[in-house]
Amino acid sequence: MSPARPVPRRKSASASAQSTSADRAAGDAAAKPAPARRAAKQTSAADPAPITLTQARALHLHAQGLLTRPRKRATQADALAAIARMQLLQIDTIHVVARSPYLVLFSRLGSYPARWLEELLAQRRIFEVWAHEACFAPMDDYLLHRNALQQREHHWAIRNAQHHRQTSADKIDRLLAHIRKLGPLKSSDFEREASSGGGWWGWKDEKRWLEAGFALGELMVARRENFHRVYDLSERVAGLAVPGWDNTMIDADTVRSQTILKSVRALGIAQARWIADYFRTRPRLRDADLDAFVERGELKRVAVKDWNAPGYVHPDHAEALSQAVAGRLRANHATLLSPFDPVVWDRERASEFFGFDYTLECYTPEPKRRYGYFVLPILVRGRLVGRLDAKAHRARGEFEIKALYLQEGVDADDALAAQIAGAIDDCARWHETPKVKLARCRPAAFAKPLKAALAALR
Repeated sequence: MSPARPVPRRKSASASAQSTSADRAAGDAAAKPAPARRAAKQTSAADPAPITLTQARALHLHAQGLLTRPRKRATQADALAAIARMQLLQIDTIHVVARSPYLVLFSRLGSYPARWLEELLAQRRIFEVWAHEACFAPMDDYLLHRNALQQREHHWAIRNAQHHRQTSADKIDRLLAHIRKLGPLKSSDFEREASSGGGWWGWKDEKRWLEAGFALGELMVARRENFHRVYDLSERVAGLAVPGWDNTMIDADTVRSQTILKSVRALGIAQARWIADYFRTRPRLRDADLDAFVERGELKRVAVKDWNAPGYVHPDHAEALSQAVAGRLRANHATLLSPFDPVVWDRERASEFFGFDYTLECYTPEPKRRYGYFVLPILVRGRLVGRLDAKAHRARGEFEIKALYLQEGVDADDALAAQIAGAIDDCARWHETPKVKLARCRPAAFAKPLKAALAALR
């Protein structure tokens, strides 16, 4: 991917047309869920009036770093700050376009050198851990994650790791001794036996043992080489970066509380039932579980119009909440999102916020796919207005859009075409695939203004 370049300033009819009150009302209508029932927790007469869904979305996107277009060229410190803001950056290896963690950062930073992620890992500023799924997390949170292991024993990766640790203890111990003596290694350092499987069941034994040690905290990922994990003893990774890395105990109640607070802070505003999924903890929370947090002032309970349950806001977002209520928290960013972006990884939450029903279809047999293999949601000025199935052909410099689908009810006008074209063009140039090929659109009539807008950016 190309090095960082200044973020272009585009002016189009959408800059004014899409900031009108009528458009904000339309955004609420497009994302309006089923008729609201009485909220689980009633607000008193002294409580502020409910905020609108547009205001709640703005707060959510603000917290995630997706509300406004980047104002300056990104730095590596900005990349680290973006990861800290999200708390977790999910890892995935599919690379028909940029692998997910790189794309998630691009959506927030604009163009940046992809090597920054590997450099942050090698510098021990971030580390890899099983949380929501396999994720990068700030090294500042290492102790919390290490002490959360027991609360994540239900996670499939932890269960598998515990099984292999119990059934292959002597072999894993020998592997750890080998690493201690000879240094870090990759799974490819072992000869591979023929295999036709995938996932844990398709890995050679050494890969399973390495992953078991990693999941249980005995090993860490010291760095990545061509996106392949290089494993080393935890004492030679966290041990060099975190004082008390192996003997600092955090009690279970504190781990639980901190995980809840970090989840709400990352989401900006969240219903109780969404919170546990962010770090994949159990059980799913109810409003009553958060009463003590509200009473201590650690969370603020907020009513949202058209929601059947209250939202919760972290005190760190108190000012942003006030700005949202005053109408000063406005979205102007247009970008493509990864399927593993925190904004869309919870299907129920994406539906409530955006009226956007999103499922990942890359693991679905092709005849059963509705939209495509690796479909990217399209974010425009605070709304998810559609999705596209893309592939970056790096060798020939082409960004292929196999299909683009607008959400039902979205105005497919020239202003929207300009915004989407800008988002596609930014992403294509960052991939170093500046030639954009558009195959088909739904609605079909949108292809003409979109192609014209793309051509104007050449």
